[in-house]
Amino acid sequence: MSTINKVPASAGAEWLLAGFALLRKAPIALGLLPIVWGLASTLLVVLVAMTGVTALFYAAQFVLVLAGPLFFAAMVWAVREVDAGRPVHPRDLLQPIRDGHARALIATLLPQIVASLALGLLLLLMIGMDEINHLLEVFEKLQAIAAAGGQADPALIASLPAGRLLLWLLLVVVTFVAIKWMTFIAAPQILFSGADAFTAMADSLRACLRNWSAMLVFYLLTGLTIFAVTFASLIVAAVLQLVAGPTVAVTIWQLGLLAVLTPVLAGAMLAAWRQMMRPAGEPNASGGPAGPATTAQIEA
Repeated sequence: MSTINKVPASAGAEWLLAGFALLRKAPIALGLLPIVWGLASTLLVVLVAMTGVTALFYAAQFVLVLAGPLFFAAMVWAVREVDAGRPVHPRDLLQPIRDGHARALIATLLPQIVASLALGLLLLLMIGMDEINHLLEVFEKLQAIAAAGGQADPALIASLPAGRLLLWLLLVVVTFVAIKWMTFIAAPQILFSGADAFTAMADSLRACLRNWSAMLVFYLLTGLTIFAVTFASLIVAAVLQLVAGPTVAVTIWQLGLLAVLTPVLAGAMLAAWRQMMRPAGEPNASGGPAGPATTAQIEA
């Protein structure tokens, strides 16, 4: 039975600050993990692309998609180790596999796959293939007009089924939020509570619905943080480009973003899980020992 705690809206800011605090405790050790992952992923894609076999390229992309939840779960495990004062190493990227959680973590991709197929089918039913082809033609014409520096003909926009498209886009947004909430704290719930994938996703969704105000604050601040970090790193990348060339500068820029943002987001997820679920023996978001919850709770 899972206990879901009610937290204040300000908890969303606490989660993000906790992520930065964990990164400051071990910036090199935590930053090295996403760099290793990024280099390994890039090397795999480059080697497969060199073969010239299209099927192998798509297979490599598929493998990387499946490995995505494993990588982020490994980062959550690593920030928890850092928080406990234990060292982390690149080999810890395999920790979710060693612990036997790989199947459950990969299963968290199922909502995205099902939602993508359902939304694609829904678009076909709501608009029809003829209108979809017309939409693609209009989009290509608008691109050509923009490239030529001209102004779009209002008649092109008026010919689109705007009402049905807006309704479909609204459904896409709602579905996207639901999927994000289903997986927000599913990884730590699987890793540290031993829950199966569907139970973990159900717990995550209920926790996020219960604490929607904290989630809103977290997403707003995270968006601002990602923008600020990206903008600052672009300035560094521009300087690097003058010294080392565009390829090296872009590579370093991408790896640098991974090294900063991934541990912060993993640490924020760990803090959110501790506050909203508060398992026995887990410290709270500020690092203190877990005690009796003082906030309102619901039993699931």
